Amino acid sequence: MLIEKLLLHVLIVLLPIFIYSVFFENKKRKVMSPFTYGLSAGLVTALCMIFPYQCFGLNWDLRYVPLVLSFLYGGPIAGGMVIIVIFVVRTIMGGEFLYLTYTIALIASLLPFLYSKRFWSFHSKKRIRTSVLMGIWPAFILILVMAIHISTQGSTIYNFGHVLFIVSIIGVINSIGIFLATFLIESRIERKIMHEEIQRAEKQNTLGELAASIAHEVRNPLTVVKGFLQLMYNQEKEMGQKQESFYPLILSELGRAESIINDYLNFAKPQFEKIEEIYLKTDIKRVIQLLEPLAAKEGIQLITKYEAEPILRTDRHQLKQVFINIIKNAIEATNRGGSVTIELLTENDRAVVVITDTGKGMDKEQLSRIGTFFYTTKEKGTGVGTTVSNRIIQAMNGSIHYESEVDKGTKVKIELPQS
Repeated sequence: MLIEKLLLHVLIVLLPIFIYSVFFENKKRKVMSPFTYGLSAGLVTALCMIFPYQCFGLNWDLRYVPLVLSFLYGGPIAGGMVIIVIFVVRTIMGGEFLYLTYTIALIASLLPFLYSKRFWSFHSKKRIRTSVLMGIWPAFILILVMAIHISTQGSTIYNFGHVLFIVSIIGVINSIGIFLATFLIESRIERKIMHEEIQRAEKQNTLGELAASIAHEVRNPLTVVKGFLQLMYNQEKEMGQKQESFYPLILSELGRAESIINDYLNFAKPQFEKIEEIYLKTDIKRVIQLLEPLAAKEGIQLITKYEAEPILRTDRHQLKQVFINIIKNAIEATNRGGSVTIELLTENDRAVVVITDTGKGMDKEQLSRIGTFFYTTKEKGTGVGTTVSNRIIQAMNGSIHYESEVDKGTKVKIELPQS
């Protein structure tokens, strides 16, 4: 009877997740708002408490499953709403030992509350493991409080062995219920992220084809014009003409236009002309040497931390361009007196470069658009450099991740396979 009742509670816990997945799958949010989550979890908690398993004059249910999940996935606001529901429903139901319910609920919510702020910094599998472990915590508190209560009250109506058995069953089903719930929630989040990535990839492929076709068409006449201008300039020099010449300026601007067009072509399909083994530490040092004058001019300190010396097999020129773009962006986003930190390390046999600045940072909306074609937070810029950098890293079978907070800075993490 106990297990059947608790399994019914598991279905009650999972019901809002199914409803949300069916009717709200196309919403932009990956997770519910704290208030929506608090209301749905509070309703689930109330239903579990209204239909409990009764033994020894006590009510046994899975109220702590939605409590733990509300703190972890909804945050302190949602968790606080569920605690209020537990207090209100238990008070209305009346009976003895109200203080036990209040005490257990408060202590059981302590650990999920402490983890709620950093929970979203974990990857998906770690969030599931953390949630399941959190499901054991209320059962442990329940055993501890019941043991103290029985010993202090000297009650003989409780068989502590039987109580321990019931709580153990609750702890196991707690963990099962939380695992199923978190698995469904994480699956929905994963589907949402995958859907957004597919949409972004389709847009980038379309823009890439358009950029490539335009760039090819424009580059051909530019090459011809540049060639004839170079020829005319050389002839002028041979003839010894000393009048003021605008050829150097024209050639310089044509070179800049050619560089921009190459960026568009790289966006469409990064060209790796020379694949070779490179020592990443050495190449990063060269990039920093190039950018140190710019950093000094802007009053920015460049800090380096080398914890590894990975070897990669890739196109040195393209990878160098990526680091120049990202570190230059970090310098330009940082106010005078700030710093940009470049760290080199290895994780799981992959080379990792972390570039962190103390600049103005970005909000969530800006962060979600980083890497989108023609999007930039700079007053002067096209955003093409960041987009091209992302495509180059992806073409190298690597990954690039951005983290940012307004007025606290931005962190860019690049992972690349070692040779």
